[in-house]
Amino acid sequence: MMKRRDILIASASAALAAGARAQVGGAPVRILVGAPAGGSTDTLARTLAASMGPVLSRTVIVENRPGAGGNIAAEAVARAAPDGNTLLMSFTSHAINATLYPQLPFDPVKDFSALTCVATSPSVLVAHPSVPANNVRELIALAKAKPGQLNFAIGGIGSSLHMAGDAFKMQSGTFIVNIPYRGTAPAVQDVLAGQVQLMFAAVGNVQSHVKAGKLKALGVTTARRLPSLPEVPAIAETLPGYESSAWFGLFGPAGLTPDVARRLSDAARQAIAQPEMRKRLETEGAIPVGNSPDQFTEFVKSEIVRWGKVVKFSGAKPE
Repeated sequence: MMKRRDILIASASAALAAGARAQVGGAPVRILVGAPAGGSTDTLARTLAASMGPVLSRTVIVENRPGAGGNIAAEAVARAAPDGNTLLMSFTSHAINATLYPQLPFDPVKDFSALTCVATSPSVLVAHPSVPANNVRELIALAKAKPGQLNFAIGGIGSSLHMAGDAFKMQSGTFIVNIPYRGTAPAVQDVLAGQVQLMFAAVGNVQSHVKAGKLKALGVTTARRLPSLPEVPAIAETLPGYESSAWFGLFGPAGLTPDVARRLSDAARQAIAQPEMRKRLETEGAIPVGNSPDQFTEFVKSEIVRWGKVVKFSGAKPE
């Protein structure tokens, strides 16, 4: 039989464990994703959930709530109880939508607890082989010689890749026509077929086509060249200051206690630091980040300002 002292110790240990679980709630942690299953955001969320679960000693599940550029999922998290059980895996549109949508039902900064940026996803400016430009400088010259005669395929109005193109036009002083599509896949197919001439695309979506010679890579959107495409110049080498990478970040609702926010952020960052997780992210063409809540908060604020200027330049309206 257990002695009274052992019983007391066991009871105290159980109470401490229960208290620790209560810090982030006892139910499964749900990560809401404002994008359909199978896309980049969904894939990253599921990869993170699988790695976070063991760190938290909790079940972490992913729930897709696509629509309105991620706003449906974001609103649900903004209105969720601040108990750490409901999180949001959002993306660049979280910052773009602050200007794109005239009236959001939430504040993208004040109504959320920014936990960490999970990863960034660089993109590359590609052209059909028939385009008589082999680099960004030649493309700018061609676009200025033929204003309105070149076109960009964009995978969705207000998307990060749409804004990458409009940022390019804004900084280069060119007029290139946007051809919107419902999704990246059909946009890529039409560029491959020569129906549309140009596109900004995630590196992972077009790298194989570039290496096969089916598309020309004119420039990457990162500040420096990418190890995966070392021969492709950064657009910033021609347009100083140009940079545009999609990002994916983890948020909770506003009002999380500092302890709960720290536990969730630490768990996510530990998961991101795991070699298996980093390898999976890199396979998806993403660059692991894992910054602090304060750093991520300031990053989101700066992204809202940066993309606000591009949205106003583009004149884009939500679909």
